[in-house]
Amino acid sequence: MSNDRLNRYGEYAPLVLRLAVGVVFLAHGLGKFGNLGGISQMFGSMGMPAPALMAAVAATIETLGGAALILGIGTRVAAVLLSAVMLVAIVMVKSKIGLIAPMGAPLPGAELDLALLAGCVALILQGSGHLSLDRLVLQRS
Repeated sequence: MSNDRLNRYGEYAPLVLRLAVGVVFLAHGLGKFGNLGGISQMFGSMGMPAPALMAAVAATIETLGGAALILGIGTRVAAVLLSAVMLVAIVMVKSKIGLIAPMGAPLPGAELDLALLAGCVALILQGSGHLSLDRLVLQRS
């Protein structure tokens, strides 16, 4: 396929990235809300300060941030907050496990967290793209 044919569709790249990253964060955030006690207990066992508060904050940022990415509203702000959550997860939790978890590890490795962080950084740099509520709001003002 020629570059000219592919370049025609380049404007859809932020939409695809927002949807993929947003759906993953939304699902993980809702999952955390469904098990806040367990998440809080896990955070506490890892030495995280104020584990109940941190579990609620992570669940809220992942849920609302994921929804914001899907809709393309406040994309850069959501991506910054989600990046912070991923950095904390990588440093506090996944650094002890590694990039790919060994067989029998209690948690998965950092590969998904790293990919989500990269997606968020790309959205911070690129913005939400043409097919977004951000664009509609900017056009009206």
